[in-house]
Amino acid sequence: MVILTLNCGSSSAKYQVYNWETKDVLAVGIVEKVTFPGSFINHTVKGREEVTMQQDCPTHTNAVELIIKTLTSKDLGVISDMSVITAVGHRVVHGGSNFTKSVIVDDAAMKAFAEMQEMSPLHNPANIMGIEAAKKVLPNVPHCAIMDTAWHQTMPPEAYRYAIPQEWFEKYQARRYGFHGTSFLYTAKRAAVLLGQDPFKTNLVICHLGNGASVNAVKDGCSFDTSMGLTPLEGLVMGTRSGDVDPALPFYIMRKTGMSVADVDSTLNKKSGLLGLTGQYTDRRDIQAAAEKGDDQALLAQRVEAHRVKKYIGGYMAALGRVDALVLTAGVGEFAWFMREKILDGLDGIGMTFDPAKNLVARTRNAETLISKPESKIPIFIIPTDEELVMTEDAFALMQGTYDTHTNFTYSFQSKDYINKGRAEGLEHDLVKNPGLAGIIARPK
Repeated sequence: MVILTLNCGSSSAKYQVYNWETKDVLAVGIVEKVTFPGSFINHTVKGREEVTMQQDCPTHTNAVELIIKTLTSKDLGVISDMSVITAVGHRVVHGGSNFTKSVIVDDAAMKAFAEMQEMSPLHNPANIMGIEAAKKVLPNVPHCAIMDTAWHQTMPPEAYRYAIPQEWFEKYQARRYGFHGTSFLYTAKRAAVLLGQDPFKTNLVICHLGNGASVNAVKDGCSFDTSMGLTPLEGLVMGTRSGDVDPALPFYIMRKTGMSVADVDSTLNKKSGLLGLTGQYTDRRDIQAAAEKGDDQALLAQRVEAHRVKKYIGGYMAALGRVDALVLTAGVGEFAWFMREKILDGLDGIGMTFDPAKNLVARTRNAETLISKPESKIPIFIIPTDEELVMTEDAFALMQGTYDTHTNFTYSFQSKDYINKGRAEGLEHDLVKNPGLAGIIARPK
C-alpha cells in the first residue's frame, strides 16, 4: 500500500511516496519555480543521490504531471504505475473554523477552501490547484486534506478572538486561526514521548522557525494560543513577512505614499520581514554571512528576529503557567545554531539555560536533540518536524475509516519505540561528519 503526499505552495510542489507495509519513505522531492521560467525538480530515491531535472511548469497541473512522470520513470521512478497509489494526502493551509481534523476531499470541502483564499492568498490557491491536478491524474483514489488550521481549533475564545466589533467576527469570520498545525502536532506528540509524560498532561512552547515562522503554546497537549492570526502574516519576523506591526501602519503608509490596499498587502507579505530589514536577504545563512562581515542591517535583522521570538516565549510561559519543555523545529530551528543562540541567550531567568557547545553541534534532521544544561529547569529540545508523516497517517486512517481528531487518535510516532528508518540511516552518516551529535541525542524516558 503506497501513499503519496503533496504540499503545493505558491511556487512549489513538494511530494513524498511512502510504503505503508514497510513503513518506509520510497522517494521525496520538490518542483521549484512553478509558474515561473526555469522550473526544475529535485528528486531523491532512498539509497540514491539526488537528481535535478529542468522542465517548465507554468501551472501546478504541470508540476503534478512532472511528479507523476518522475515517480513512474523506468530510470528514476519507485513505482510501476499510478495504480499502486492507494491514497493522496494534501496540505491545505487555511481551513477556517469549518474543520477540526483532516477530511476526505469532497465538493463541500473544496468550496470551503476556496472561501478561505482571501485569508491565505499565497497558499490556498496553490493548495486547491494541487488537489485539482492530482484528482485529474488519480481520479479513483481518496484525496485527503490535512489542514494547518485544524490543530488550533482547540484554542479558547480568549486566545482566538480579536477585540473588534462582534459583527466582524460573526459575518466575516475575523478571528485568530493559526498555522503550521501538522508541524506542531508532530512535535508536541514527540516532546511528550521524550519527556515520558501523558501527552494530554503536557505543556509546551514550540517554535516553528523557517521562512514562515510561528510559536505555539500547547496546554494539556492541545493548542492553546499561537502567534499567527487571521492570516499567516501576524506574529514573528519571517523571510518576507513583517509579522506584528501597529494595525494603523498600513493606513499611515497609504496616506503618505498613495499606495493601494493591494500594494501594502503585497509589501507586508512579500517585501518585508528579513528582506525588508536587510534590503536583500531572506535566508538566515546569507544574513549570518553578512553579519560576520559586520553588515549593520544583517546584525539588526538578527536582533529584531530573536527579540520577537523571545517575547512570544516569555508571553506564552506566562499564559500557560507551567511549561514542561521548549521545542525548536523547522529549518531554522533545526540547523541555524547562530539564531538559536541569539534567541536562547538570556532566558536563564525564566528557567531555560542552553549549552552553547551542545547548541553548536545540534545540526541534523535525523535525530531529536537536547541542548539545555543539566541545571536548566525547563529542557530545550530540537525536534525535527515530520509534517509528511502526519499527512500520510491521516490519509491512511481516513481511507480505513479509523481516523479521528488527535485527542481520540494515536499516531505511530507516539510510541517510545518508534523509529524513522530513513532518519536512522541518515543519522549514521551525520555521526561520521559530526560525532558530537552522539552526546546530545534525546532519548524517550
